[in-house]
Amino acid sequence: MPPLPPSIYPAPARLVAIGDVHGDLDAFQSALRAGSAIDADGHWNGGALFVVQTGDLLDRGDQEREILDFVDVLQGEALAAGGRVLALNGNHELMNAQGDFRYVTPGGYHDFDSLRSDAHGSLYEGLPPNVLGRVVAFHPGGPYARMLATHPTLVVVGDTVLVHGGALARYLAADAIDTINRDARAFLLGRAPLSGALESPEGPVWYRGFAQPDDPEMCARLDDALAAAHAHRMVVGHTVQDAGITSGCDGHVFRIDVGLARVYGGPIQVLEITASGTRVISGTR
Repeated sequence: MPPLPPSIYPAPARLVAIGDVHGDLDAFQSALRAGSAIDADGHWNGGALFVVQTGDLLDRGDQEREILDFVDVLQGEALAAGGRVLALNGNHELMNAQGDFRYVTPGGYHDFDSLRSDAHGSLYEGLPPNVLGRVVAFHPGGPYARMLATHPTLVVVGDTVLVHGGALARYLAADAIDTINRDARAFLLGRAPLSGALESPEGPVWYRGFAQPDDPEMCARLDDALAAAHAHRMVVGHTVQDAGITSGCDGHVFRIDVGLARVYGGPIQVLEITASGTRVISGTR
């Protein structure tokens, strides 16, 4: 089992953040090309580039298995070239491991049919046949749950916190980041129940407070969170921004879920962070 990647990284020369993918490999690859991470054939050409995808690879689209396998390969290619790709766990990854398939498409079930086996009979009781492969794939300890267990849930890269929903100060203080990442990993491996922090509406994969229009109370909570992490900004997904990537609280939060998956039809946009500042890069499908 590969080790869980670190939770905290030094600032790279160039960081590119990509929001929710939701089962659309084509849109994801378009976003990666916009960020100069992959070539026309889908292979890494980003050199030392650092890419973070902020969770929700799963649900609402038909290309989930392709996406997970693609990310697995791309991570290795990036490391070999001196770069890095991190896909964070969002609420939809954890929902699938809990057997919550309410946002799965018919194609999303069919993609995992080959994993059905008599050896997993105890998982199948009372379930319709079309869901069986997906249950095997994502139940805690299953092959794709184990793949997700190698993904962090919350990271700090340089002076930037990156998380799916949003992280309050109590999840960013001292060893709290490592605890969140270890708890998600233990759950996905089938070694522990899902922790309260990962189920809470105010937890890192569910919180939407920093995706709302600015108000003094929200910005004060954000300031406390960033101070706990010794960071300058937070980058979040989870809440679709209809007009594209937005920022708030004087540039201390960036909301990068632009609905790039075809189910939403949003723009192809990524956020670039360098020593010179931030820049929104737009791509084409």
